[in-house]
Amino acid sequence: MNIPITIPKEITKGEELVIIPRKVYEEFKRILKIVKIPSKSLELRLDKAVKEVKQGKIVGPFTSTKDLMKSLRSNK
Repeated sequence: MNIPITIPKEITKGEELVIIPRKVYEEFKRILKIVKIPSKSLELRLDKAVKEVKQGKIVGPFTSTKDLMKSLRSNK
């Protein structure tokens, strides 16, 4: 039977636990490894983006595609 079961917090002293089939758990772990972004790398990219915004290195927002195209052509 592949029905997930939730164990109440009263039994687990505040932590909610979920029981799932081993096969589902292994697939979940495999997917997490694929999509995981190192937090340090994400932090560095976020810092760089914030600096660029502060330096005015952004364009937009645009209210229409016409305005977007005009901006793209003027920044060649």
